[in-house]
Amino acid sequence: MSSNPTVRRGDTVLQAKGITKRFPGVVANDSIDFEIRAGEIHAILGENGAGKTTLMKILFGLLQPDEGGVYVHGEKVNFRSPLDAIQFGIGMVHQNRKLIPAHTVIENIILGHPGAGRIPDLKRIRGEIADLCDRYGFKIDLKAKVWQLSEGEKQVVEILKALYRGARILILDEPTTALAPPETERLMESIRIMTGDDLALVPFITHKLPIVLSISDRVTVLRQGQVTARLHTSEATEDSLAREMVGREVIFRLERVEVERGQPVLEVNNLSAMNDKDQPALKEVSFTVHEGEIFGIAGVSGNGQQVLAEVLAGLRKVESGGVRMDGIEITHSESLDRWKKGMGYVPSDRVDVGSIGDTSLTDNVLMNYHFDRSFSRCGVVDVGKTRRLTEGLISEYGVVTPGPETLAKSLSGGNLQKLILARVLSRKPRLIIANLPTQGLDVGATEFVQNKLLEAKRARAAILLISEDLEEVLSLSDRVAPIYEGEFMGIFSIEQAGRVDIGAMMAGIRQQG
Repeated sequence: MSSNPTVRRGDTVLQAKGITKRFPGVVANDSIDFEIRAGEIHAILGENGAGKTTLMKILFGLLQPDEGGVYVHGEKVNFRSPLDAIQFGIGMVHQNRKLIPAHTVIENIILGHPGAGRIPDLKRIRGEIADLCDRYGFKIDLKAKVWQLSEGEKQVVEILKALYRGARILILDEPTTALAPPETERLMESIRIMTGDDLALVPFITHKLPIVLSISDRVTVLRQGQVTARLHTSEATEDSLAREMVGREVIFRLERVEVERGQPVLEVNNLSAMNDKDQPALKEVSFTVHEGEIFGIAGVSGNGQQVLAEVLAGLRKVESGGVRMDGIEITHSESLDRWKKGMGYVPSDRVDVGSIGDTSLTDNVLMNYHFDRSFSRCGVVDVGKTRRLTEGLISEYGVVTPGPETLAKSLSGGNLQKLILARVLSRKPRLIIANLPTQGLDVGATEFVQNKLLEAKRARAAILLISEDLEEVLSLSDRVAPIYEGEFMGIFSIEQAGRVDIGAMMAGIRQQG
């Protein structure tokens, strides 16, 4: 059959029928039926580990089902690889960018394209890609290197790459993660234009339900590998979608915890630091975090907040300026010294930094206790005590796992994040550096993590919350500092922090007046 037959708006273009996929010890997809029509946005929702990613990988040829089949334009297909899916007009935009930073936008778009030829006609190609940009409202410098782009622009490159290969069905993995509000709005407008051109779009999303309600036509919800709901978005609410995802009521609007602000715990003065490319990433930042306060830093990925977190945790060198904790200079202290003083660090990278995948959960918990004389004396670890602690944390934090000797790499993202948070908070730290603590988590896990941070605030911990989710920052924080290109655009009390103004400052637009 032709891989690109003529289709009309409303025609079913892609179907999954009875898809089942098993992995050792788990059924990731259990007899799933799903369809997408031309000219619609069909969102797939589900908790971490619900089976969304497995299903999308099957539709894109990255995995093959154990049972059931995939149908394109009504005909059963057997995708052996993504190349087969691409030939049938299916494109996938991954959350983790598949781009080469040192190459230009055009070079990334045509890399591996079978029609580019050995010596690409860049003038022709540039014109064709410019036409796509005009058609769908994308604004991007095609000659720019990818490393020079914002996260929103990198997302555009991924979409253009799929469209240039002829995709008429686009699978979007968490399409708005790490985007500033203005970038999100521009992307949503382009997506609406695409559906007007009879493209079919499948965003699969874990927790940004307002976006689902604003752009999608239909929603399919997965829970534990099965479909729990199929509905038109007009029939749904945030509460109803979350209930279908999690199987219980979810509280979206957390009640602000009022705690009398105490003495300064963290004092940062004119702090500057370099990134991995030896370029200035943090520029003379100053702020203070007090007892019983959540100080939120709101920013789009790559604007210096990662460097700030690493400097405060003792993982990156300071170029100039100073850091004090409880009045004691710690600017050049080792990480271990900071932990002993009562600092707790929740890193943004839960896999490579926050855990050791090939060791047990007990050993991972020990990472925050190995220096504690009640758990380790003269280099000899009290294994029984550490195991009992781990079992208690697994129970208290609802970590889904067979037991404390399970390898950390076997946990889902949400469960691994719960374990890391449990390990850090169990020491009752005086200062908590929480860097992207809910990134990529489903609504249930997000609610849990946020409530644990509020509990720590009630216990009068000082909390530095770094987040790319503006709603999270505004919901949890007492004061907010939008960061752009390594500089604070201001520091605002939560009463002063308007969503529109803070979102604009995250994109580099300074407050007027």
